[in-house]
Amino acid sequence: MLIESNKFSAFAFVFFYRIIMAKKDKITIQGTEIMFYSQKKEDYISLTDMAKYKNAEIPAHVISHWLSTKYTIEFMGIWETLNNSKFNLTEFREVKNASGGSFTLSPKQWIERTNAIGIVSSAGKYGGTYAHKDIAFEFASWLSAEFKYLLIREFQRLKEVEQKAIGWSAKRELAKINYHIHTSAISRKLIPRELTNEQINFIYASEADVLNVALFGITAKEWREQNPDLKGNMRDYATINELICLSNMENINAVLINDNMLQSHRLKKLNAVAIQQMSILQEVENRKMLK
Repeated sequence: MLIESNKFSAFAFVFFYRIIMAKKDKITIQGTEIMFYSQKKEDYISLTDMAKYKNAEIPAHVISHWLSTKYTIEFMGIWETLNNSKFNLTEFREVKNASGGSFTLSPKQWIERTNAIGIVSSAGKYGGTYAHKDIAFEFASWLSAEFKYLLIREFQRLKEVEQKAIGWSAKRELAKINYHIHTSAISRKLIPRELTNEQINFIYASEADVLNVALFGITAKEWREQNPDLKGNMRDYATINELICLSNMENINAVLINDNMLQSHRLKKLNAVAIQQMSILQEVENRKMLK
């Protein structure tokens, strides 16, 4: 039993060390701050913080009381059976049969006996009990129907904000990738042999400004002169719609360069593409706002 206890302690230490090192977020429900984090695309929410809604002084007692009920044990058993191939069904049945009356069960006991993964618990400064969101929402139901509703609503809101941020980052990376495609076409078609580095850089900057002028209406130099206090370049401050349009324009411009189209003709065509695509993207955005 001592060996098993040490295994649990080591596992808990590693798990909570990862929690400390991982980016954590928090939400506030009816005055109670609740921490949560993501690991391997799964979300874990602090049951300890949630329990403070009912008993701020001894939240562990609230968790133990909930975990000791027959209904909770049945629910936990179903979750572990579906999500944990190493779940100890024999121990689970023994725990389930013993539940009821004065039976009590702590998160640590549940984990040690059944090899559960849906809940992780540890003592100490950075300790506490975290649970997979499926289990955390079930715990919230036991605390209060209103509390559960507010928790789910706020949690989903933050996740939507997170997804939008990820989407912006992805579009920015897409623009960078297409930039390499774009500059590769310039190297093949517009740069004569034996040019100096200064000449090469001038051609690259000029081609970048073809896109800048077509989409933003100004060159990179003009933008810097108009915004001396801002860091980076105009594309760093572009909207998601502008980045989408820019990615498409870079691909189109690469094709036009390969077709040996004059720069002035390409600029006119790219400007028409920018106007058309931004109009469509804005119309889609307006429809989303009306829903």
